[in-house]
Amino acid sequence: MLNSVFINARDLPDAWFSCIWEILDNGNKYTIDRGSYKGQQRLEFDYVTVSIRHPGTVPILPDIPPHYGIPNPVAADYLDEYLPYIMTNIKKPAEDYTYGERLAGWNGINQIDEVIKMYKENGYGTNQAAMSVAIPTDIILEDPPCLRHVDTRIKDNKLHFIIYFRSWDLFNGFPANLAGLQLLKEYMAGEIGVDDGEMIVSSKGLHLYDYAWDLAKIRTNRD
Repeated sequence: MLNSVFINARDLPDAWFSCIWEILDNGNKYTIDRGSYKGQQRLEFDYVTVSIRHPGTVPILPDIPPHYGIPNPVAADYLDEYLPYIMTNIKKPAEDYTYGERLAGWNGINQIDEVIKMYKENGYGTNQAAMSVAIPTDIILEDPPCLRHVDTRIKDNKLHFIIYFRSWDLFNGFPANLAGLQLLKEYMAGEIGVDDGEMIVSSKGLHLYDYAWDLAKIRTNRD
């Protein structure tokens, strides 16, 4: 029987900490047969949904107090490079894909611009303003995209994101990805002319790799 977990969070750092806390109690431990760190172990939610009420509250990255003696999961300047990664279609020769290529330039279609245009020209009452990252041929990639789609809704004059990841590194990837997507949401809200809203994120593969288990226990003061 799958164990579905729901977490209410105030902001992005609270979402990260709450997931770290919850996975130590409700994570499923297994050995990786295929994928990153093959042969090692993951501690993983069967399925998790996280509702984040104020994702734009700063700081948007976790800041671990120095007395814990462990580094922050995301470097302070990381977003300077990550935001162009998800907002432009620049791709290096060795890369199979980038999120930006899929969102902002797949076959000449900029989904970010199209969603902005859709809301501005047709109004807010639509369920069609969803941005896809995955394509069918991803199934044959050795390392297919973790982010699969970014859906949107405008309610109460606020732009909200509904996000799904097929697989998701909780300790480092979760805070970095959501901070970058929050900045994208703020940009899109500004272009549409609405306020910034909430996030609902979900995954059947949010996990901690075994190398991060002790870090998670230190941060949550768990034995």
